[in-house]
Amino acid sequence: MKAVVHTAQNISALVDIELPTPAPGPRDLLVKVEAVSVNPVDTKQRKTDTASPRVLGWDAAGAVAAVGKAVTLFKEGDAVFYAGDVTRPGCDSEFHLVDERIVGRKPKSLDFAHAAAVPLTAITAWEAFFDRMKIARNSAASLLIINGAGGVGSIAIQIAKLAGLKVIATASRAESVAWVKDLGAEHVVDHRKPLRPQIESLGLKHIDYIANFSGELDQHWAAMSDLVAPQGAVVAIVPNRNALPMDTVRSKSASVCWELMFTRARFQTPDMIEQHKLLNQVSEWLDAGKLRSTLREKLSPINAVNLRKAHERVESGTMIGKLVLHGWA
Repeated sequence: MKAVVHTAQNISALVDIELPTPAPGPRDLLVKVEAVSVNPVDTKQRKTDTASPRVLGWDAAGAVAAVGKAVTLFKEGDAVFYAGDVTRPGCDSEFHLVDERIVGRKPKSLDFAHAAAVPLTAITAWEAFFDRMKIARNSAASLLIINGAGGVGSIAIQIAKLAGLKVIATASRAESVAWVKDLGAEHVVDHRKPLRPQIESLGLKHIDYIANFSGELDQHWAAMSDLVAPQGAVVAIVPNRNALPMDTVRSKSASVCWELMFTRARFQTPDMIEQHKLLNQVSEWLDAGKLRSTLREKLSPINAVNLRKAHERVESGTMIGKLVLHGWA
């Protein structure tokens, strides 16, 4: 099968290769990959993983080509979308193995490219809101999303609105401000400027929930600690580089949460199937027009040349929404 692997940490080390088609384990699906999305995890794994060559990529849509003997949720021919498991080979290959419990039914209304833009970010946003911060649906609580125009932020705004939350998103460029407003953010604040005056200008003193979906935690921590409401919660998807002062959030009895969408698969948690369930719900919302794909850029075919371009775009820090590669030459 065709695949792209990284043989070193630099972008130029992404190369095309032929690999044997793998055989599914008991609960595995063998998926014929039609489209893949590129995320910061791809570039981070490329830079830190010394066990090369390795297939990267953890966001895909395709059709089931074969199933393991214990599979019950899918059959051959089913169209699926999923993010996968970072402890296993990635999806930048013509065929890919993935546990059925973290796979959802592809939305019927979307092509493979638009579907591939959704899974990783939707899982991250969903788990951050409902599994980590324990936000109650239809609570009309206030939510601040830092990096509203990024991949996770773009789908998170939409999911939060469906949950009945009052959404404030950060964005700094005219293009990104327009994007988050179009997705449903009620207010937009500039993360490059002090946040408290901007929040107070909206008539708010505190924010019930704060989700940091940016690539930086340390630089936003002081503002997050200051703005989170007493007994509120904050969540982050990237680690801190330095020790974070906790006195302010501790004095408020505010919860500090971490979200990593690979946790369930990595540790084979008993509730691993929750990702299957939430992806199916997201699929239903997409088909009903309640959510929309956040695809903004497409490249074709899936090969090393285009994956290098995609990694460069992700590392530029200027991405809005998602970038997808589709089709094999």
